[in-house]
Amino acid sequence: MSINNIIKRLQDVMRNDAGINGDAQRIEQIVWILFLKVYDAKEENWEFYDDNFQSIIPEECRWRNWAVDNKDGKTLTGDALLSFVNNTLFPALKALPIDENTPINKTIVKDTFIDSYNYQKDGVLLRQVINVIDEVDFNEYDDRHAFGELYETILKDLQSAGNAGEFYTPRAVTEFMTLMVNPQLGEQVADFACGTGGFLTSAMKLMDSQVKTVEDRELFNRSFFGIEKKALPHLLCVTNMLLHDLDSPRIVHGNALEKNVREYEDEHQFDVVLMNPPYGGNEKDTVKINFPTELRSSETADLFMSVIMFRLREKGRCAIILPDGFMFGTDNAKTAIKTKLMEEFNLHTVIRLPKSV
Repeated sequence: MSINNIIKRLQDVMRNDAGINGDAQRIEQIVWILFLKVYDAKEENWEFYDDNFQSIIPEECRWRNWAVDNKDGKTLTGDALLSFVNNTLFPALKALPIDENTPINKTIVKDTFIDSYNYQKDGVLLRQVINVIDEVDFNEYDDRHAFGELYETILKDLQSAGNAGEFYTPRAVTEFMTLMVNPQLGEQVADFACGTGGFLTSAMKLMDSQVKTVEDRELFNRSFFGIEKKALPHLLCVTNMLLHDLDSPRIVHGNALEKNVREYEDEHQFDVVLMNPPYGGNEKDTVKINFPTELRSSETADLFMSVIMFRLREKGRCAIILPDGFMFGTDNAKTAIKTKLMEEFNLHTVIRLPKSV
């Protein structure tokens, strides 16, 4: 499978669709289709190992039952496909019944689609996009491996997709930081603004080599946690985790700053935190009150640093990307955060990166 060929084919088809406006929408459109394809491959695997497995997705909405072109002339296309996607598929997935007992590998479907949309307006072009993505065989190792590279290429494309570039940290940076904190099997790794999952996948690659037994694999599968506020990167991250064989990714669609930091207890803490938090933004007053008075800041990076300090276990380790403003700012909140950091934690390395990174 030629990676560049698949991406070029998708781009060529979607350029002709009046509903797609810019790179970010093109990527979001590709990814929800991609998620359903990947999820269907996962369900095949779960069904093979568990005779009692029941899909949370209604039968008519499972990939194999509407997306696969069986070349029998009955495959949905044109207006019929658009009507199905807009009036049946999306409403059904957004309204899936879940509760506290629903397994993570099922709740992620609703979480993923709750803020997703079909942007394409041409049903024939939508059928062409679906057919290109359906060519990938996730049961073939070479195809899956190549698809991992394809996905990485899609993530890199985000850098040039307007504001969406904020969700992608260069892999050389994530892998270097992960190597420095050196997460070990048995430790819990978290990213409270995980974007597309770059830090989590870097940690997974490093820790995967430590897996030797079935018990190790189960431990590995429970070792990663992420929170992402925005819909597109959340969708990208969940799909990324599934592609890396994490069957029940704990990726929460929400804002890590919306919980009172005083309420965090031992079970909410982590051994390793790897992050590139959003900065330059301002949070509402209703968010600021979740922090002690002296730590309340209008800068999101400052607030995330406080969250980390409350959620890092004793002997835990953190590597974080921060703007220069955190280092050299002198307002009351920044001073208080840095005082806490220096007095209660072991800050031992600061690396200054060139602006071009």
